[in-house]
This record gives sequence, structure tokens and C-alpha cells, in this order.
Amino acid sequence: MAGALLDSGSDGDDYAPLAEINVTPLVDVMLVLLIIFMVAAPLMMVGVPVDLPKTSAAKIGQPQKPVILTVDKAGTWSIDNGQILTPETAPAALQAAHQANPDAIVYVRGDRDVPYGKVMEAMGVVGQAGFAKVSLIA
Repeated sequence: MAGALLDSGSDGDDYAPLAEINVTPLVDVMLVLLIIFMVAAPLMMVGVPVDLPKTSAAKIGQPQKPVILTVDKAGTWSIDNGQILTPETAPAALQAAHQANPDAIVYVRGDRDVPYGKVMEAMGVVGQAGFAKVSLIA
């Protein structure tokens, strides 16, 4: 017993406490918890049986790769494949990208030091190329 006192063997008046931890209650609690989890685990995996109807809707396709237009510090534009664009060549390149993938999303990345007008000019060229979905990347 954890609170028992033992005779120290000297004069009979001194008793030293027994310094043992009784692990039996700990083992009992652990076994009870183990049994509870063993019973409860299969119940959590059981779902409600439902006979789902068939649908004629088309499956959702793979998400399309976005077009990324970058405006760097110097004000030069580049498209996602690294091709450097000028304001003169950008409309043709973006129209070609639009013809290749008309539903693509265009992300415009502007450097922190680029004036707002330059980024808006790039977004305008993207809109003129025919893209309907244009977003800014911060």
C-alpha cells in the first residue's frame, strides 16, 4: 500500500514511508479505455446505406493551367513561359494564348515598385485579348 509505514529497523519508534506507486488503478483505467475505443471505432466507420441515383451530368474536368502575366520593376512584361513581351507584342501573344485556351484564368503579377498604371495597362491588354477572368496576384 502506498501510504504504509515500515519499520526502519532502528529503535522501533521511527517509521519510514513506503515510496512505491501503485500502478494497478492506472492499468485498470487503460484497459477500460482500450475496450471503449475498440467498441467505438467500428461504429464511427459505418455510414448510412443510401442508394444514390445515377446522373447524366458531365464530369468536372481537370482544372486548366492559368496564364500568368508578370510586370517586373523595369516595366517589362513576361508571360508564364518566360517569353518577354513588349506592349506591342503582348496583344498578339495573349490572343494566341486565348485561342489555345479560351476559358483560362489570367493572373497578373505586378512588382511592388511598378506604378499602378502599368499594371492596369497590362490588365487592359489582357481584357482586349478576350480573357474574361483576370485576377491580381499579391
